[in-house]
Amino acid sequence: MDLKKIFIKDACPTKMGGQAVMEGIMMKGESKTALAVRIPNGNIELETTKTKTYGKWMNIPILRGVIAFIDALVFGTKTLMNSADILSEYDDEEYEPSKFEVWFESKFGSEALWKFLIWFSVIIALAFSIGVFILLPTWVASLAKFVSTNVIWINLVEGLLRIALFIGYIWAVSFMPDMKRVFRFHGAEHKTIHAFENLPQTAGAGPDLKDLTVEACRQYPTLHPRCGTSFLMFVFIIALLCHVLLGWPVLWIRIVTRLLLLPVIAGLSYELLRWAGRSDNWIVKILSMPGLWLQKITTAEPDDEMLEVAIEAVKAVCDDTPPRKYTIAKDMRYEYPHVWDL
Repeated sequence: MDLKKIFIKDACPTKMGGQAVMEGIMMKGESKTALAVRIPNGNIELETTKTKTYGKWMNIPILRGVIAFIDALVFGTKTLMNSADILSEYDDEEYEPSKFEVWFESKFGSEALWKFLIWFSVIIALAFSIGVFILLPTWVASLAKFVSTNVIWINLVEGLLRIALFIGYIWAVSFMPDMKRVFRFHGAEHKTIHAFENLPQTAGAGPDLKDLTVEACRQYPTLHPRCGTSFLMFVFIIALLCHVLLGWPVLWIRIVTRLLLLPVIAGLSYELLRWAGRSDNWIVKILSMPGLWLQKITTAEPDDEMLEVAIEAVKAVCDDTPPRKYTIAKDMRYEYPHVWDL
């Protein structure tokens, strides 16, 4: 792992971030968010929206991390479902809604059904994560008391078990064909952000996006210090340290305190990630190593078509056009694409 290529000395860090989705990428800037999806005929469908802001709340340390975490969870789920919805329009198999979906839509409308499905997915994801990565480790670690009553040692077992379960889960899903492609798009996202943050700066005008090409992106690594994967590793490591301070009370108190501490841990992890994203000193590099190692699982080398999707997502975020939907044709050079407004 060449850290000089990851923590690039002359880079201009931005607040731009993204997420790999089904056959595409979501890219979020300070004012605009873009969803770019490669459809089966080779064209790229793009949809831009205004980035949701939270005003002065995002100026408060720790609290802004909690807000960003919840927003990423909800908006990330919505974006993933949007990408799948776009691709379903080109699927030969017609989707048949369940009886419950038909009933719910008839009573409350299609928009309410969509919101319900998003929040239901978020709740299921939270329940799974809390059950597997919080409740299960603390229960299993309680068995360690038969070997030792040392509180620090038992908390260490719990924390390491939690990290091992998370890494094992990520490693297992990486073998799924769909997830392999998502991880390659994840790599494309990182390469493109690296390239964007290293574009030559024009005085008073910022970077020239014509220089953001496949060739420019290809030279950068798939690992990035300001990644959601690194954020999750910070969460697990900070949780381990915080839980040691709480001792080892009875099971129900452990569960309650761990759930109550989640917002604080998320907030601290967010601040650490922000620091890591704009600094390259040796302390940051050491703290970032676990997340970067995990990114070796959650990212993979993209092909040129994946990089094109990421590039168009960045360009869509940076242009000054109002939010819209449009298509970029495959048979034109993507630096000067023919665009159809939808």
